[in-house]
Amino acid sequence: MMQQAAEQRMVAVMRDCPARAVPSGTPITLPKNAFVTITQARGGNYTISFRGNLARVDGTDADALGLEVEELDFGQVEEGAPVSEHVWETLRTIYDPEIPVNIVDLGLIYNVEISENTSGHDVVTVTMTLTSPTCGMGQVLANDVRYRLKKVPNVDEVVVNIVFDPPWSRDKISEEAQLELGIF
Repeated sequence: MMQQAAEQRMVAVMRDCPARAVPSGTPITLPKNAFVTITQARGGNYTISFRGNLARVDGTDADALGLEVEELDFGQVEEGAPVSEHVWETLRTIYDPEIPVNIVDLGLIYNVEISENTSGHDVVTVTMTLTSPTCGMGQVLANDVRYRLKKVPNVDEVVVNIVFDPPWSRDKISEEAQLELGIF
């Protein structure tokens, strides 16, 4: 299961590590031996503070933070179309870097479609939104969705469409997430 961090902690970066600045999504490199503070660990991704700025480190680079690399495990899967449950399970491993709730329970995922394109490749198309049209994390979250869904067995391609109609509102948050956030 995915690691969850309950408290902040400082770690030394063990190797140069790619990251994305929050909220712009601009690629940066955390240099080896730098000290960073892990502020959030959700779904195998890490939000860190480095030199007063937040950045996002993917779980595939967790070893650079001295942590175990986290992989999704779907067990034995047969050839064929991707399994819808695997797609939704994977989407639930992606967390907003500033809100400790996964993007499904946050109500950001509007639709998921599994289809086959003309080349015979299995395509997962995700229609999602952001908590605000001015949210700068759109491309970071879209890249997280693409990256993670490509790890689902039998997924050949991932298309992410970010829409703002209908607009997101707090009533889209699941009851469980509302309780976790203390807004129920």
